[in-house]
Amino acid sequence: TLLQNYPNPFNPNTKIKYSIPKSSNVVIKVFDVLGNEVATLVNEEKPGGEYEVDFNAVTSRDLSLPSGVYFYQLKVGSFIQTKKILLLK
Repeated sequence: TLLQNYPNPFNPNTKIKYSIPKSSNVVIKVFDVLGNEVATLVNEEKPGGEYEVDFNAVTSRDLSLPSGVYFYQLKVGSFIQTKKILLLK
């Protein structure tokens, strides 16, 4: 299960909560409206349970992402869920 981020809209940090029923490889990525990947938040094997990950809208090169709509996506095995987030500055 992928929950809606909080706060939303956000600037520049937000929290994303998710849960998985059993041990699985988990991937959470953030995309812009054109489908370009802007961040990989999780890419690892996790035991079943509930988790929370932080997303900071400052890139690894210390560049801030522009205001706008973004999408975050959870992939666990064949399960995929996507939600929309809004960055306001």
